[in-house]
Amino acid sequence: MRSKKRSARSSTSTPPPSIVFFIDRSLGRYDVAEALRAQAMAVEVHDDHLPQDAADEIWLALAGRNDWVVLTKDKRIRFRPLERQSLLDAGLRAFVFTGASATGHQTAAAFVSALPAMLRLAGSKRGPWIATVSRGGLVQLLET
Repeated sequence: MRSKKRSARSSTSTPPPSIVFFIDRSLGRYDVAEALRAQAMAVEVHDDHLPQDAADEIWLALAGRNDWVVLTKDKRIRFRPLERQSLLDAGLRAFVFTGASATGHQTAAAFVSALPAMLRLAGSKRGPWIATVSRGGLVQLLET
């Protein structure tokens, strides 16, 4: 006879405590942060730590020092030499949302849909790396 009690191993209610998501200012303060917090995720928001006009190199270094996983919709970050080098130097793990015209709610829904894959990747692969998150919640690791 099998027990109906779920084992702690199969439980999905509590994510790994070591993963903290840092929401870049490009994603705003509320929609994505609130959606991830509703999933019991730890979240830090750019504007809670830095002025809104802080240079990318500043917030990238902050996220790296704290080992936060970056969420942004700045698709060009991996192509601008200074920002790319800052990301690499900080050893960051970064997820870039690729649905440029999505609303805040649509962006939040995409991150929530992608959350299981994001947690697996962020929990298993050390940085630096960049992955994309599509509007449909598909996660794809890019070469860094």
